[in-house]
Amino acid sequence: MTPAPPSPPIRVLIADDQEMVRTGFRFFLDAQPDITVVAEAADGEEAVALARRERPDVCLLDIRMPRLDGLEATRLLAGPGVADPLRVVVVTTFDLDEYVYGALRGGACGFLLKDSGPVLLAEAVRAAAAGESLVSPPVTVRLLEHITAGLAAGRRPAAPLPPISTAKLTEPLTDRELDVVGRVAVGRTNAEIAAELHVSLSTVKTHLSSVQQKLAARNRVEIAAWAWQYGHVGPRE
Repeated sequence: MTPAPPSPPIRVLIADDQEMVRTGFRFFLDAQPDITVVAEAADGEEAVALARRERPDVCLLDIRMPRLDGLEATRLLAGPGVADPLRVVVVTTFDLDEYVYGALRGGACGFLLKDSGPVLLAEAVRAAAAGESLVSPPVTVRLLEHITAGLAAGRRPAAPLPPISTAKLTEPLTDRELDVVGRVAVGRTNAEIAAELHVSLSTVKTHLSSVQQKLAARNRVEIAAWAWQYGHVGPRE
């Protein structure tokens, strides 16, 4: 039996106004057997132009860049209304809430702090390329704390996550889909969900695909946002 050909490497664009940061990211990512850096940009306008031309699998965007900041670049590449959105991971020194919410509302599928380390950077790239999302653990914890506090007080967060209205539901989610969604909302990976529900990884992916279609959700982050907004968080009793 002829072995299957190896998958092509994940093509990455790096956008950061600091050359040292771009060099460090490129050095580490190019050392990964399944990742290759195909373009670099020193400002937001250049990042958008290169991304549209090269169509990388994943764009790593800093927030504070000249000419066009990373949040606006994210919106132009992955935001609502973009016909063929790219997968964007925002990588920044700043974890201010308005930046986190702005990135997620703009279509980013990940938010990573630069001090998270190279291993988490590679994981974020792989997750984005696979259609999943990764948010730095400290940021995730704070977001969930804010949302939980708001729900307990009977209010939504002042700066909500990407809103998904229940009016968009084409049909109700099944009990098993809600089991999956609840775990997505608390940060479980597909493999962890499969283990907890005693199903295969492909079954979890099938459920997530169905959920995404029913919610008209663009990515895993929006599925989690819906779960938090409408009380479907964590394993069901």
